[in-house]
Amino acid sequence: MNSDGNRASHAQDLGQQWTQLLQSMQPAGGAGAAAVPSMRFSGDKMQALQQAYMREAAELWNHGLQPAKADKRFAGEAWARNPVAAFSAAVYLLNARTLLGLADAVEADEKVRARLRFAVEQFMAASAPSNFLALNAEAQQKAVETKGESIARGLQNLLADLQQGHVSMTDESAFEVGRNVGTSEGAVVFENELFQLIEYKPLTKQVHERPFLVVPPCINKFYILDLQPDNSLIRYLVEQGHRTFVVSWRNPDTSMEEKTWDDYIGDGALKAISVVQEIGGAKQINALGFCVGGTILGTALAVAAARGQKPVASATLLTTFLDFSDTGVLDLFIDDAFVQYRESQIGKRGMLKGKELASTFSFLRPNDLVWNYVVGNYLKGETPPPFDLLYWNSDSTNLPGPMYAWYLRNTYLENNLVKPGKATVLGQKIDLTKVDIPVYIYGSREDHIVPVAGAYASIRHLPGKKRFVMGASGHIAGVINPPGKNKRSYWTNDKLPPTQEEWQAGSKEHPGSWWPDWATWLKGHAGKQVAAPKSYGKGTKYKAIEPAPGRYVKAKA
Repeated sequence: MNSDGNRASHAQDLGQQWTQLLQSMQPAGGAGAAAVPSMRFSGDKMQALQQAYMREAAELWNHGLQPAKADKRFAGEAWARNPVAAFSAAVYLLNARTLLGLADAVEADEKVRARLRFAVEQFMAASAPSNFLALNAEAQQKAVETKGESIARGLQNLLADLQQGHVSMTDESAFEVGRNVGTSEGAVVFENELFQLIEYKPLTKQVHERPFLVVPPCINKFYILDLQPDNSLIRYLVEQGHRTFVVSWRNPDTSMEEKTWDDYIGDGALKAISVVQEIGGAKQINALGFCVGGTILGTALAVAAARGQKPVASATLLTTFLDFSDTGVLDLFIDDAFVQYRESQIGKRGMLKGKELASTFSFLRPNDLVWNYVVGNYLKGETPPPFDLLYWNSDSTNLPGPMYAWYLRNTYLENNLVKPGKATVLGQKIDLTKVDIPVYIYGSREDHIVPVAGAYASIRHLPGKKRFVMGASGHIAGVINPPGKNKRSYWTNDKLPPTQEEWQAGSKEHPGSWWPDWATWLKGHAGKQVAAPKSYGKGTKYKAIEPAPGRYVKAKA
């Protein structure tokens, strides 16, 4: 047989072996029970991969290459001084590159290749020599220097994390909601089963006549928008003269196991809008939705439009999906079998636990959000430093099963919100093309949860006047970028071509925060100035129930 035939035969054999391995990993039933398709490998890519591996392996064996300094897991001097550790790291990095190349060489559709690559990335992240005391040169050095105390502290940290049920990313004892995070002054002025409505104390003598409502995501807690006074988006809104209200979603317990998407729209977003209208005495308000909160807000506005109502004068959507055609890495988890499995589990009654949600998002970046803390906490016996953002990230929330199941099928799986008349909510056919209001849409350039192209896609479905702005960094850091920090940058383009790539090609970069750009836009939709209210709520119907941030946000999953 010629060399091409040998190469093809070898690739086919390897593909069959890998298919058998993947099939052996499948559960006997449930979401993963679908058969793994037979895979073939590109002969040309396999040949190049084999040649590169043999060349680099020979060079490593002959010359003892040091691991790449660019990989922070092996960048410490202890790795360079320990030949065994340095060699194990170099071999690991070579194998990682080769396995990722192997995943890329599979001749299959894009989703299969992406899933294979994700699986390889998870395996390689878990099997790094830095994760094992016997191979981690830095952990060994610290054990020697502390005469074993670091190992003892690591065991204590491990036992503590086992008790609390998650890996510590920060010193959680350093924070308390309402004491040193989520401290903006305000009061709860309304509550029902689903949420508390917080009104914040004005910081200006006059406020805009249109009140402002913030709808945060229900998959985590609202105080990401109010971590500290110097980076609080809520405080910034108040300082700009907006009478600001925020939805604080309840952390669901067993009494909410039957709550649906309809409940979150009707008793959630739409109820909050109507209460803010009443308290503010305003025919229309302005509103903001962040992440899933933006999807909830967009759905609520479509329901209102179907009813012939227009309670919101302008909307702001931050890192929000309305069009789920480009969902990035999260698309790897979603297919019909998975959704059916979830529907059978909790589609009628039940709960998606907060720990499961938190783990899913953490493993999207396993080296940074999982194994980094395993090494630091357990192998090195370190206590992670206090960090408000990571405290918030660990403060997980549950979701009612029926609500979550509807969301999975109608957004990630079938993308029904952008198909006029396809989805029905509160008895109304959803049609985003009827939501004819000005909209400010923001996306983060490095967002791995809502890719910037996915955020941009909303422009295709909302008929009103739109402005799209892109910020630097990711899903959270890009949004929480106050002007006082003078960090990062943002991009603008008054034209809105069909794709985000075209938009970006014609965009202009500006240093610093995007918040002032948004504040200028929002001012044009906020109405005239009126005297700031001297008390919370309105009359006897909407009295101050308790001080902000309220008790709902303090409930643990």
